[in-house]
Amino acid sequence: MPLFEILNFNEIYRQHKNLVYNLALQYAQNTEDAEEIAQDVFVSVHQNLEKFKQQSEVKTWVYRITINKSLDFIKAKNRQKRSFLSRILRIDDETTPIHLPHFDHPGALLESKEQLSAIFSAINTLPDNQKTVVILLKIEDKTQAEVAQIMELSIKAVESLFQRAKKNLEKTLNTKEGI
Repeated sequence: MPLFEILNFNEIYRQHKNLVYNLALQYAQNTEDAEEIAQDVFVSVHQNLEKFKQQSEVKTWVYRITINKSLDFIKAKNRQKRSFLSRILRIDDETTPIHLPHFDHPGALLESKEQLSAIFSAINTLPDNQKTVVILLKIEDKTQAEVAQIMELSIKAVESLFQRAKKNLEKTLNTKEGI
């Protein structure tokens, strides 16, 4: 492997490791899963560095990889849960309590942790594209133009996805509160 690629990868890692981890944390909502996703992202970056055509900024490319790896991770984890549930249902008829992963975000204050957990749970019920728009716009504080570039959509499409996400979040949160 040429030294040039190693330096590029090392520089990409140095510049984007916090971005990748924090974005993965928004999706996974716990540190261990976010670390695993971040590791997968950088393995993918390293493996695909030669294929990167520089049609977008490296940061945008890394965002896309992180979003895709995060969504894939969540889907795989959900499949494991369904498989686990079906195995339990076949093995015994007793009601076995299922403990969902707890919300574990280092920046959350203790007194607001429950509210944040409810909000993130609601965000997790959104379709993937709506979830991504909410995370990028409101949590990562990206502009609509930046989100459009990252998601390879028009600004109008991003705006539309965000409006639908807001309506879906309102419904979900109002239902949970019994309103």
